[in-house]
Amino acid sequence: MNNAVGLSRRACILAPPLLLTSLVLPKLASAGAQIEEPLIDSVRNALSAAIAGSAPVEPEFKDTESRMIYHRWLGAMSDRLKKKIPEQQARIDFVKTVWYESKRAGLDITLVMGLIQVESDFRRWAISPVGARGYMQVMPFWTRLIGDGDTSKLFKTKLNLRFGCVILRHYLDREKGDLFMGLGRYNGSRGKAVYPEAVLGARKQWEFG
Repeated sequence: MNNAVGLSRRACILAPPLLLTSLVLPKLASAGAQIEEPLIDSVRNALSAAIAGSAPVEPEFKDTESRMIYHRWLGAMSDRLKKKIPEQQARIDFVKTVWYESKRAGLDITLVMGLIQVESDFRRWAISPVGARGYMQVMPFWTRLIGDGDTSKLFKTKLNLRFGCVILRHYLDREKGDLFMGLGRYNGSRGKAVYPEAVLGARKQWEFG
């Protein structure tokens, strides 16, 4: 997120005057804002159901080859994220959760990784000027619409990724699978090219195999 395009959409670290400040305050992000729209009951219920439940500790695979591919992918993604998430166990848990939530929502993992890179630069505690939170920069109103109203939970890795993937799936479905329009809707900039192009460019860094 260092070029002109990226800086306009991605999380920007504000340099605090004191090191102590950086330890106690969450870093701001400059991502856009999902726009609150009225949801019909059937959609609200479907999204609420999609948010509910918990991820399994470990994924299940149909054969040994699939499991080996998954573990190679897991290792490769973990290596690429060392500078972003230094603590090994936190990094592995994050990558596993991205894999599961992406699959659960029917999303391409590279797309989700690219979106996280653009939205928060893989910073769990990122907050945008408009209040979007966490890795996938989820707006707090979503916890009221389809959750239990507790916005603090958006800083929990599993729940943030669950919300983000469900919301992205919802927007893509609204746009009949159109990535350009769906990504723009996620960012609150529907119809503008800057954000979709940034995400689609970033996703290339997370290709595997």
